Amino acid sequence: MSHPDQPYTHSRPLPPYRGILAVDAKDFTGFPAVQHGPISRAIPELLHAASERAGIAEVWKDRRFPDSTGDGYVFGFDPAVMPFVVHPWLAVLQDVLTEFNTHSAGVVRIRLRASLHIGPLPDTGDEFDGNGTPRNDTHRLLDSRPVKAVLAASSADVTQVAAILSDRCYQDVVAGGYTGRHPDHFIEVPATVEGKTFAQRAWLYVPTPSGSLYDRRVLGDQVIDDQEKPRPDGGSRRRTAGREGAAAPRSKVWADRSNVNNGTVYGGQSVSSIDAGRDHIGGDYVRGDKAGTVHGNQGDTVHGDKHVGDR
Repeated sequence: MSHPDQPYTHSRPLPPYRGILAVDAKDFTGFPAVQHGPISRAIPELLHAASERAGIAEVWKDRRFPDSTGDGYVFGFDPAVMPFVVHPWLAVLQDVLTEFNTHSAGVVRIRLRASLHIGPLPDTGDEFDGNGTPRNDTHRLLDSRPVKAVLAASSADVTQVAAILSDRCYQDVVAGGYTGRHPDHFIEVPATVEGKTFAQRAWLYVPTPSGSLYDRRVLGDQVIDDQEKPRPDGGSRRRTAGREGAAAPRSKVWADRSNVNNGTVYGGQSVSSIDAGRDHIGGDYVRGDKAGTVHGNQGDTVHGDKHVGDR
């Protein structure tokens, strides 16, 4: 007789679907050890405050399998509330963190990455509830390069929250029209984690962008688009990330996941060198397939270090 937990041996009901939220503090290990405890305690308090202010107090009150990760927090909730977590909760969390960081006078600055996912997870009241592939993927998304890159490339004085949504969450909640944010607020990215066999399509959302946050080369796109761009002399050229010349196929933006680690960037403004803030190409609106589509204002220049890992 097979063990009841052995897979592929018999059919059984799916666990209930749950929304999953995980957050992680940027540069947590960079704080002195004496501050780790206060930061760990402050994070759930900030999440609670944002839930109250966003008008979805039940998300926090009824949270399932909550767990502190030291530098972050994770819990499950009724997926029917996910549209309100995407908006306005993420934007309210941005406001709550801005106020917290202002009042802390720079002693402790908490900036958060957030990941959102939906999937079946055990939820019976057992102490081991909430474990499963959707939970694992939520944490992988939280640790993925794109969401780390955009938070690292943004202004610490302006942008306090960078979120990444799983494709399932995006398709059900955003593309389905259930949340109060237009799809153009979101950027499709290949989410990968260094040293892990993880690669999924995901979607970035930053409630309060700053600087050149949406330059796609921050996230690692080598090729932005392959459409021809008119030249002043009447000829044409093909637009690539950081150089002009022959372009790769348009599908390369998503297909070549190895480019995530090359120090170039994703986003909705023009392209410039992240290494030294040079080679600026301003004022151009780039069009293409969604994986390489650029939305937002144009003409911003990216500055910063291409080595954007924060752990």
